[in-house]
Amino acid sequence: MLHHLIRQAARSGFALDIAAKPLPTPSRRSFLKAVGAGGGALVIGAHLPMPALAAEAAPKIIGPADPRPQLFIIIAPDNTVTVLAKHLDKGQGIVTGLATIVAEELDADWAQVRGAFAPADNKLYANHFFGVQGTGGSTAVANSWDELRMAGAAARAMLVATAAARWNVPAGEVTVAKGVVRHAASGRSFTFGDLATDAAKLPVPQQVKLKEAKDYVLIGKPDLHRLDHISKTNGTAIFAMDIRRPGQVTAVLARSPRFGGTVKSVDDAAARKVPGVIEVLTLPVGVAVIAKNTWAATQGREALKITWDDAKAETRGTDAMLADYRKLADQPGAVAANKGDADKTFTTVAANGGHVIDGEFVFPYLAHAPMEPLNAVVALNPDGGCTIWAGSQFQGVEQMVVAGVLGCKPEQVKIETQWAGGSFGRRATPNGDYIAEAAMIAKAYPKAPVHLVWTREDDIKGGRYRPLFLHRIKAAVDAKGNLVAWKQRIVGQSFMAGTPFEAVMVKNGVDETSVEGASDMAYPVPNLAVDLHSPTSPVTTLWWRSVGHTHTAYAKEVMIDRLAKAAGKDPVAFRMEMLKDHPRLAGVLKLAADKAGWGQPLAKGKGRGVAVHESFNTYVAHVADVTVDAKGQVKVDRVVVAIDCGEVVNPDIVKAQMEGGAGWGIGHALRGEITMTDGLVDQGNFDSFLPLRMSDMPAVEVHIVPSHERPTGAGEPGVPTVAPAVANAVFSVTGQPLQTLPFSRDGIV
Repeated sequence: MLHHLIRQAARSGFALDIAAKPLPTPSRRSFLKAVGAGGGALVIGAHLPMPALAAEAAPKIIGPADPRPQLFIIIAPDNTVTVLAKHLDKGQGIVTGLATIVAEELDADWAQVRGAFAPADNKLYANHFFGVQGTGGSTAVANSWDELRMAGAAARAMLVATAAARWNVPAGEVTVAKGVVRHAASGRSFTFGDLATDAAKLPVPQQVKLKEAKDYVLIGKPDLHRLDHISKTNGTAIFAMDIRRPGQVTAVLARSPRFGGTVKSVDDAAARKVPGVIEVLTLPVGVAVIAKNTWAATQGREALKITWDDAKAETRGTDAMLADYRKLADQPGAVAANKGDADKTFTTVAANGGHVIDGEFVFPYLAHAPMEPLNAVVALNPDGGCTIWAGSQFQGVEQMVVAGVLGCKPEQVKIETQWAGGSFGRRATPNGDYIAEAAMIAKAYPKAPVHLVWTREDDIKGGRYRPLFLHRIKAAVDAKGNLVAWKQRIVGQSFMAGTPFEAVMVKNGVDETSVEGASDMAYPVPNLAVDLHSPTSPVTTLWWRSVGHTHTAYAKEVMIDRLAKAAGKDPVAFRMEMLKDHPRLAGVLKLAADKAGWGQPLAKGKGRGVAVHESFNTYVAHVADVTVDAKGQVKVDRVVVAIDCGEVVNPDIVKAQMEGGAGWGIGHALRGEITMTDGLVDQGNFDSFLPLRMSDMPAVEVHIVPSHERPTGAGEPGVPTVAPAVANAVFSVTGQPLQTLPFSRDGIV
């Protein structure tokens, strides 16, 4: 019904934003009931002219950002304003951020604003950066900035026109502030709800005037409460794990313990005897145990006796894989960047009093391990399609994947997006893996809605890891201390190869996500060579919060500190000299250094390190303070971060993202790793895949650069520079660079 309403609104030239009850994400049924299935409500949006996204804000647009009917706002007779988010909120605060953009242009009172999730529809809600509906790459605000501002301004204009007509006064005499439409000369006023029914009858204006930044009353203001803060505090927020449909059953899957393994034979007799087990099914993705509840399902799975076929499985351990990577690193790879002549320059530098430095960097496999494990509910529909309840991050992809599983049209796959308890990239898979699994099980067991649940062990052992990477870097500074040559070879699996994104993201054997931050680094190196090997393995991999920058920024910034030391230069001054043509990078570096007290003397055993990097069109610098005790043990004491992400919609959310990014980056640098022995994953839960402990978390200071540049993102860019800043702080004390992660491998934590 909701999908029908939205499409009908689109055909009528409207753009919809949805919601309903005051708290927090109402069901779509209650929404339709509250607004009379569309009657009496101002459903806004429409064929608003979408300006082309600025090249600097969207360098990798897939598909056109052309005008299309978008559905974003509904103003109900009860005076609520609900903003429909086409992006997933997995804790990063995007529902609040997108609602703020609309409320600003609408001049709504923040107390009347609500948020809800859009249905899955690539035609209406595609992310202009991806070409399909989806969330990732810190694109939500950048992607929605123009269209939501225009939708809010259009809604405001329609309310003003309606009020002016009722009062028989010029529209120019009507003002709007804090959700009230006023005619000052006569003292008359209306609420939005008073005007919604009549305003809905007006044509949507095709040209709207947007506010100037100096007139903002919500955007950029601190202390604007998040729309989800109450529901996530009192437990009323609904996650996929909370979904209960009539007759619903629970399923878990027994998957091969080795990546690439398949089922050879199954003895399920004992599993079927477990109380609560309903059915056991052998599927291409594993053996599904269907039960009345999660406990029965997992106990039934434990009782299965499965013989696995490992003929095509990964059977190497981590050490063997790294040995193979090192052999590859001895040979040239696919060229990602090549200018000048790095090899010739190394010879010249060595002969003329300069310094040539080399180093090998190792980065382990890493799991995402969100607090809410992967799960989804699938209910088959009479038309041959289905309805899915999930923390869906790539709705557009999942619609197509599930349609392929069920043999229906993508539009027959309805996705009810729920709040998600974290993701860090894991819920955004090019093949919709866990939702595809749920659909397969539902198809094989059509008797009831199926809730597929991954346990924590399933998640940590189940792959889609940040790939294992090895870097070899050789770089040189001349006798004057200038960086003159850089040669970098990267070895690691591609997670774009074999996906729908391969045609765009993999060129001439180079997966752009494997070399980003290296082949395009900001430091001006006249002789630069970067190449890549992308070995294959059955181990499944995926983007992980900040993607390629997780390893390229670390290798680059640790090497830069080594070069600064060789050149006899201060690490900040060395970087500043090279960033003269990058004022925004230089700006965050200077701000972080100043706020951290760079250059002030430190006590014995104390160290201070720095790192700066651009990722996702956002500029971030970290300065870290550490203590290295007499035994060589390291404690991170303080982190200062400066960020320039353009126009800031919600500064408190940006601050939270930087704080969380610091914890995320430090936690994985200290102890995080996935290792394998004979193809079997060694870690299984948080007792072995060690998260950041509260005692490890340093004090974090966040400084935001004021800017009226186009907004970019904050979800991912806070991660890449924190770990190298910590490593460089340790280097300043010990003189030993930390080039193998996690740090625990060097015994310093």
